[in-house]
Amino acid sequence: MASAAAPPGARKRERRNVSDGAGVAVLGACAVWALITAAAQDGRPEGVLLAVLAVAAGYAGGRICGALLPAAACAAAALAGLSLAVASDASRGVPGAAASAPLGHAGAATALLVLATGAACCGAWATEQPAARLALRLLAAGIAATAAALGSTTGLVACAGVLLCSLAAARMRHRTLGLAGLACATALVTSLCWAIAEAALPEGLATALEGPLTQQRVLQWQDALALAKSDPVFGTGPGRFGELSQAPMSTTPGDVSPHSALLQQAAEQGIVGTLLLGAVFGWMLYALWRAHRSTQVVLTAAAALTALAAVASVGNALSFTPVTAGAGLLAGLATAHPLRDEWDPQAGDAEAVRSRPRRVGGGGPEGSAGLRLRRRPRRGFRGGRG
Repeated sequence: MASAAAPPGARKRERRNVSDGAGVAVLGACAVWALITAAAQDGRPEGVLLAVLAVAAGYAGGRICGALLPAAACAAAALAGLSLAVASDASRGVPGAAASAPLGHAGAATALLVLATGAACCGAWATEQPAARLALRLLAAGIAATAAALGSTTGLVACAGVLLCSLAAARMRHRTLGLAGLACATALVTSLCWAIAEAALPEGLATALEGPLTQQRVLQWQDALALAKSDPVFGTGPGRFGELSQAPMSTTPGDVSPHSALLQQAAEQGIVGTLLLGAVFGWMLYALWRAHRSTQVVLTAAAALTALAAVASVGNALSFTPVTAGAGLLAGLATAHPLRDEWDPQAGDAEAVRSRPRRVGGGGPEGSAGLRLRRRPRRGFRGGRG
């Protein structure tokens, strides 16, 4: 006998278990490799371990809150991110951050505003009330306006891009194409940063990009790449870039990063650490792809995480604990399974629904699976009227 197909509920649980298991493996590998490189190169792994813990805690909190109150949790996260960004700009430091460096246009304030915009847009798609949806979209637009008021051009462009991607997601019928496009955009930005550090770009393009980035940052990137080449396996050890770098550093106390998460990871933890950093981003996209949420929520969260990856590629955003925790929180909110069963046929199980036998009302025998069978009319004889 042919075995019965697994019910849709079992499939959904299996998808969540696979993505959650992948996340545990990737984050665990990041923590273990940080400890290995720290032991080999006398480094300080506390910052990496804190970032891993922040992502895991934020993701778990997002899954819980997103299951209980999908729209309200997103709105609360958006307001919290906006408040942190405004407060950090006023005090010139992110509350609860691991460093006391002031916020640049590509720093933690921009990252918090991007994540807040993504959370507001996710909440707009999660609610079914038109008034609440309009209010959350206005909140997202207000966050973009706040970025402009704070003088962050990068934040304005990134927040507006997330909002436009969220609105465009309404016309996307399949999430796979959208997620693939966002992954390619991230790869393009990171490849461009690596090419700038390698001095592999044409002279005209390199000169045009060096203006917004500043020559000091380009020198830091080149120094980070040189340190990565000196020990491509283990790197210099976590937290040791400031000690070994010969490039001019910022005059701000505590700001000793090369202002690029990709190049800092390559310099301090080698090629393995760089691959693990990319694996964390890939895991988040994979979890969104398998999430049992609407395509609009998934693509909105993916757009915000892509914007965060671009900001982190040219800044020190991931050096701040609220940013890494916020990234995990947004991913958790977008992958949570609401208790009210917000089912999207594009997320899976559509084929099972289409292939399910239909129940026929009225009397009649029942099949072996407990489904009523339709009686076939007799052919070949038609009774006449008496």
